[in-house]
Amino acid sequence: MDLDKACRAHGTWKVNFRSKNHWAPTFRFPEGKHMRVQRLARRWGQINLPKFGLVRFRMTREIGGTIRSATLTRESVHGQWFLSILVEDGVLEATCDPALPTVGIDRGVTVALARSDGRMMDRDFTSPSESARLVKLQRQAARQRGPRTPKGGRREPSKRWQRSQQQIAKLHRRQRQRRDDFTAKAATELTRTHSVIALESLQITNMTKKATPKPDPDQPGAFLHNRAAQKSGLNRAILAKGWGKFLLALRHQARYTGTRIVLVPAAFTSQRCHQCGHTCKENRDSQAVFSCTQCGHTAHADTNAALNIQADGLRHLDAQVPVNTGPRQPPKTPTIR
Repeated sequence: MDLDKACRAHGTWKVNFRSKNHWAPTFRFPEGKHMRVQRLARRWGQINLPKFGLVRFRMTREIGGTIRSATLTRESVHGQWFLSILVEDGVLEATCDPALPTVGIDRGVTVALARSDGRMMDRDFTSPSESARLVKLQRQAARQRGPRTPKGGRREPSKRWQRSQQQIAKLHRRQRQRRDDFTAKAATELTRTHSVIALESLQITNMTKKATPKPDPDQPGAFLHNRAAQKSGLNRAILAKGWGKFLLALRHQARYTGTRIVLVPAAFTSQRCHQCGHTCKENRDSQAVFSCTQCGHTAHADTNAALNIQADGLRHLDAQVPVNTGPRQPPKTPTIR
């Protein structure tokens, strides 16, 4: 069904199939009316999947609604299998208390979340010993892959290489679980205590693209230095903080609390002074210090940016500008009343 839908939408010969080396194996069961869940013990249950049979899974809570579909997902090629059940719980979107305060959130690389009230929300998703072990395992796996075959030019994976990949996947799984735990807890805390949450509209996919090669005009076939290593490090730091997962968790929790999520343009929020509005690149003395060259106001750079984001979000609401919370990009300049 998914393949037929993709072919009709994009054309038969324009469908990009997923690679087993870069995508987690997953498949979906859309016929929820034929599924029955039975509890076996305090923490275990089983479900009958169509044309698949009974599947035992760790059941931590009741289903709490009508089953619409189920999805089996594997974290990686060597990871564990997980069962995700989509249910219709019948819970309507709540209305938030307007007396609750508003807050602006600045997502960063050094600190994951900086709030406009001065609080910082961050967590280390990996320890130094785990990072060192991950580098060691990756170098070890590169040596264990073996020489290239003479015909196909591909390397045959050995059993030792597969064991190393399993250990690498285990370390990556720990990082993902800690990141998911942090984003879920942060989103729950923010939505329960605030009526409006303003964030920057960041195009994370475009921000984490590879550096564009710069051809050397004097030497055909050669390229100039484009700081590709620094750009790769920045991309890894952005993706490690889980900016996209935090916004997804925030929207999910807002359904149950009624909190409004406002996305504002990200241009010059880190260079604009919150006190006088002066915008200048020299206002940022360093990554963490903001010092206005016009009025002399000093503050933490992330806190100043969060205050600007909060003010822009409130101006959006006051001017009754349609706020875009979907995948489209909002207007570049907000309308101010």
